[in-house]
Amino acid sequence: MVSLPLVTTTDSESSGPRKNHLLNWSLDQLKDWLQEQGQKPFRAKQIRRWLFSGRATSFEEMTDLPAKLRAQLEEHFAIFNATEAVVSKSKDGTEKILVRLADGGEVECVLLRDGPRRSICVSSQVGCAMGCVFCASGLDGVDRNLTGGEILEQMLRLQQRLPADERLSHIVMMGMGEPLANLPGVLAALDVARSEDGLGISPRRITISTVGLPPAIDKLAAAGIPYNLAVSLHAPNDELRSELVPVNRKIGIEPVLQAADRYFHASGRRLTFEYVLLGGINDGDEHARQLSQILRGRSVMMNVIPYNPVAGLPYRTPSGAAIARFRAILESAGVNVNFRQRKGDEINAACGQLRRNRGGQKAAT
Repeated sequence: MVSLPLVTTTDSESSGPRKNHLLNWSLDQLKDWLQEQGQKPFRAKQIRRWLFSGRATSFEEMTDLPAKLRAQLEEHFAIFNATEAVVSKSKDGTEKILVRLADGGEVECVLLRDGPRRSICVSSQVGCAMGCVFCASGLDGVDRNLTGGEILEQMLRLQQRLPADERLSHIVMMGMGEPLANLPGVLAALDVARSEDGLGISPRRITISTVGLPPAIDKLAAAGIPYNLAVSLHAPNDELRSELVPVNRKIGIEPVLQAADRYFHASGRRLTFEYVLLGGINDGDEHARQLSQILRGRSVMMNVIPYNPVAGLPYRTPSGAAIARFRAILESAGVNVNFRQRKGDEINAACGQLRRNRGGQKAAT
């Protein structure tokens, strides 16, 4: 493991008035600003290309822009508005950044290397209000939503960790927070991520994860962009799910499944369901049979993730035998199932672990 505390100097830390976070500005807003400054609107796309394709971290690097415009940009904007508090890298190539925001809040983002794939997992909120009992992200509740620019900044910081001949291939909104509780910020960031003058990543390679908020799922469907939807079930019945995912007490599994079905019919994208396997809690044979029953007749992929232990929580990874039985029951029932390989265990790569563990270390010193 490599764990490097970084203190990255940015405009957000300098004295004087805080500059505008450029990544929060839409292309149209940037065009309007350019005109106000006596510059040509087409420069907006040049700036975007430097940010997302050229991986520029300063305006001085944007060498095809007039010197006067570079100076104007420097005066009014900051490209990055946060700092990298900690960067950790595991033996399997997984890298995780603890990003400290301008207001002092901290979020996590992860770069995953898997063969030719270069996937990133980014956060949508500081903390989380969903209260999943086994997850480190929600232990301290939620502070606020991230802006679209703060979400994009995570993507760009992770992209910078790739060599020049590699590019990001997949985006997963599965870091800290509930993405559908911050739908405006998430969609604003993903609009840029999928655009040709942004990261150019197809919606088919972008996944939005949710515990299942039916009204927000319907709003996502109405947006008309065929992102992949991953619904975190974690239990096959309401009694157990309400214990593990407290927000389920107000919703119930069936309304979540119905909203997911509506999303499938609107988008044409096969649904993914997520199931964190907790030893002795939701990994029994009967749980697998109940799960097979509620998924019957649905075009889904079932992602099963053996639990990544969190310090201070009483949950454990299932035994190898329990995992094998769970898989066999699902497969015998005709469920498309994928047991996700755990990555980055030694660098606290699961949601919220790095922030939580670092907070504990700071409190102990």
